[in-house]
Amino acid sequence: MNLKRSVLFILSLIVFSQAFAQRDTVSLNTIVTKTTKLITSYPFEKVYLHLDKPYYAAGDTIWFKAYVTIDQHSPTILSNIVYVDIANNQDSITRFIKLPVVNGVANGNIGLTPADFKQGNYHLRAYTAYMRNYDPDYFFNKNLVIGNPVDKDIVTNVSFSSAAAAALTKVTASVAYKEARENLPLLNKKISWTVVANNEELFKGKGNTDDNGVFKAEFNGDPAALKGASLVTVIDLGNRKSVTSTFALKTAASGKDVQFFPEGGELIIGVRSKVAFKALNSNGLGIDVKGTVTDNTGAVVANLTSQHLGMGVFALTPETGKTYKINAEFADGNKAVYDLPRIKASGINLSVFNNDPEKLNIKISANDAYFQLNQGKVYYIIAQNGGAVYFAGQTTLESPIYSASIPKTKFPTGVVQLTLLTDHGVALCERVAFIQHNDALNISIASAAKAYNIRQKVRLNILAKNKALPVAGTFSVSVVDETKVPFDENAETTILTSTLLTSELKGYIEKPNYYFISKDANVAENLDILMLTQGYRRVSYRNILANKVPQITVFPEQSGLEVSGVLRNNTGMTIAKGYLRLQVPSRNFYAETTTDMVGNYKFSKLNFTDSSKVVISARSSANGKNLVVTANPETFQYPSKNNMALDEVTNIDSAFKPYLENSLRQYKNTHQLKEVVIKADPIKKTGHSDYSVFTGLPMLADQQFNAANMRNCTNLYLCLQSMILGTTINENKIYFMKNYNSQDKKPIQIFVNGMPVDLLYLNGVQVSNVESIEVFKSAGLSGIDDLYGTSGIVEINLKKAPKGTKISFAELQELIPPPNILSITPVGYAINREFYAPKYDVPKPGTLGGDLRSTVYWAPKVTTDKTTGATFIEYYNADGHGTYRATIEGMDADGNLGRYVYRYTVK
Repeated sequence: MNLKRSVLFILSLIVFSQAFAQRDTVSLNTIVTKTTKLITSYPFEKVYLHLDKPYYAAGDTIWFKAYVTIDQHSPTILSNIVYVDIANNQDSITRFIKLPVVNGVANGNIGLTPADFKQGNYHLRAYTAYMRNYDPDYFFNKNLVIGNPVDKDIVTNVSFSSAAAAALTKVTASVAYKEARENLPLLNKKISWTVVANNEELFKGKGNTDDNGVFKAEFNGDPAALKGASLVTVIDLGNRKSVTSTFALKTAASGKDVQFFPEGGELIIGVRSKVAFKALNSNGLGIDVKGTVTDNTGAVVANLTSQHLGMGVFALTPETGKTYKINAEFADGNKAVYDLPRIKASGINLSVFNNDPEKLNIKISANDAYFQLNQGKVYYIIAQNGGAVYFAGQTTLESPIYSASIPKTKFPTGVVQLTLLTDHGVALCERVAFIQHNDALNISIASAAKAYNIRQKVRLNILAKNKALPVAGTFSVSVVDETKVPFDENAETTILTSTLLTSELKGYIEKPNYYFISKDANVAENLDILMLTQGYRRVSYRNILANKVPQITVFPEQSGLEVSGVLRNNTGMTIAKGYLRLQVPSRNFYAETTTDMVGNYKFSKLNFTDSSKVVISARSSANGKNLVVTANPETFQYPSKNNMALDEVTNIDSAFKPYLENSLRQYKNTHQLKEVVIKADPIKKTGHSDYSVFTGLPMLADQQFNAANMRNCTNLYLCLQSMILGTTINENKIYFMKNYNSQDKKPIQIFVNGMPVDLLYLNGVQVSNVESIEVFKSAGLSGIDDLYGTSGIVEINLKKAPKGTKISFAELQELIPPPNILSITPVGYAINREFYAPKYDVPKPGTLGGDLRSTVYWAPKVTTDKTTGATFIEYYNADGHGTYRATIEGMDADGNLGRYVYRYTVK
């Protein structure tokens, strides 16, 4: 497929030709042509992030490399900017960066400052502007666990048990408290607790920790309400000090469940079908189950036993007049009964058999009722991967059963969607299968020795081949001290799992790397069962035949950073052919352009770092002193739900104890400050009480932030929601979740120095000028909510200008930029830091606690030579003893992917 044509198509927004209007019947060629035209015209981009390690602590830096691909995983030719953001568990963005993409790759880093990253689970996303036209589920999504051993007085461990109580769920929460430094139980401490959902208090109570430091809370609630609720506890440590902890209740809200997935989508009377099943615990993860399938006479017609992560399969031939139940027994002895999905009296089904290494065998089965009505009719089978059709065939229904085989050489490695359609283009059955050619790049790492000393120099020789031929590729290498960073390899997100598997399927996939690295003899069978339980994400033939194409509202960014806007005169009329000049003072960069016939201007191919000042001037244009320059506001991707939330870790303190203890020691070694006592008269800070419009507001805000809380914020529009708890943004309005989910749906009113503004106004507010932000959930006696039709107030207090000497009116005019000069601070590229890799001449521990790095080395720009396929990296070991793990991932220019893990010992 030639994707260069795709770029031209998207940029011109050509739509499907009406020559393919659907008739009573549709030829197979029409379906294939339309499908091919769709993917050629609207290609899919993917982003994968290779991270230096699987989890982090506050104070760490996330080092990553972005691989941006298109079509069959080739380096993208569509976008040259990639976005990476991190959202907290309130779905508020806490970090946002953009990076330039060159030849399909970009590398960057994000610092996790302890003041900004409380311990918890975060949502990491990566995407291009073009990908924003599609569902955020298509972004790179990862649950990011961040511990915080620095800003911590206590450690907790929570467990839940639940039981049915009439129509409610009875939940018992047990929270064990320990002192963070000495790891001693906190005995007989007062606890107050509440259960909160959407900022509403559902239950509350008080109690004490027992002689083991354990506190228990019990409550009954509606399972649906509890699933989105949290338990908030406050422990009184004495000396007027208390600590608040929050625990999500989703794992306590529901019990076990078993889901059933008939192959092809439906069970049909008289047709033998495979039925896959998946048994889930309350946390949404797979659990073992066994049981029987019985009919309405009580006869056992099938047995079932899960074989991997709660998944399994059994065969069943439904009979006329019978119903079926599953009698399930879980590993803990609990039992449950489930009804099988609805059985159709008449129908046709598609089965796939993927156990032959050379062929994909398919079978079409119709029951007698369906065959009698449809004998002699034409049916199509289409198999596609990533929207590209790799097989299309048709058959006439001459007998109830039709079998065929397709050579697997027709397909690339990855998920294949097979669909059975009528000659009217109606999709009847769908089945996905995974084709595994084991054709990933052959990457190897070798070292001179398998054991090294601490702080000894290591050289890793890297060799990359495509089959037996050397290949030029771009790779990233991470070396970690595995003793400090233990992790389940089966659960890892890799360039193979993300690009080939999880990005193609609907739903959460538990431990995806198992299907790529396991030596289990049943791994291929387990992968096929996984396919039976999943649905394909992207292609809908109904939409294709109805000429429904994606709505492209965000164009691919192919010209680097851009600044655009409108030039008008002081009466508001737009100026055609107006001359403008752009300057980036920090880079000594200048650019020029002219407006189009309706006054629009655009500066493209810009390159400046985040927080850079950009000045646009129209002074040199004709009649320049009477012109007004404005800039178009930047658009940003709203936060989305964490679709990897099932990877969340509740008890971070215990789950990652070795790592957090090492991180605390490392932080102490690098952050030792002497105490300094400063004595000065207090300075009165600007606050809401300085403005008469807020008369009647409560004296104390519900939340308050000062300049220190915003030191890593570069855009107030982006940061505001991440700072204010329990809020969401919709259509450029910010809401408290409680109000957003209510019928009247009233937004929060924003003020800047007492002046009402909208959310977009904050794009033009310099974060460095903000003194404080005050948040009020209630308007008190002020009447503001009634006046503006809102619910809640945010007041942004700007710093007062320092007092100085009086100036003349002429001097004042010079200080105020004229309207023909515009100064803005758009979001630029994030500043890339180099990974610090110390060099040791003498391999002995240092005097300040030693080298405690968990990421020993990070190399994002590793390239292999086309002639030999070889390269190497060199670095020095840290002071940690044990196993070091080197992981290399990457791709070549043709979209071939590769990954390899190498281990050695440090004594």
